[in-house]
This record gives sequence, C-alpha cells and structure tokens, in this order.
Amino acid sequence: MRYLSFRELQKKLGGRGRSSIYRDVEFGRLPKPIKFGARLYWPESDIDAAITACAEAAGDAAKAGGNK
Repeated sequence: MRYLSFRELQKKLGGRGRSSIYRDVEFGRLPKPIKFGARLYWPESDIDAAITACAEAAGDAAKAGGNK
C-alpha cells in the first residue's frame, strides 16, 4: 500500500489548496489522513476510490440534469 504526503495529495488533486482539501475531508469527500509521527498521509487507494466516487456522482448529476 502506498501513502501520499500532503504535497503528493495536492498534486494528485490538481493543485487544490490546503483549506479546500481539509474541507473535503471534513465533509467526507476525502478520507481522513493517517498520522505517522508528526506528518499526515493518505492511503493512495482510498484517494483513488474517492476520486472515482466523485466522478461517478458528477456523471449521475449531469445525466439527471439533461433529462429536463
């Protein structure tokens, strides 16, 4: 299992800002980080799953909006 540092997570999410990432964690759109010592890390597989779920939800919303 690979763990992402905060900077790696930012890069994977297209350069999102710190407060945006932590807001996504707070609202459950991203998984909570794991603390190793003084640093936080995110399991890459959990981040990939969250990205996939978000993309599917956006696709579902687009389909629902197109049926008007």
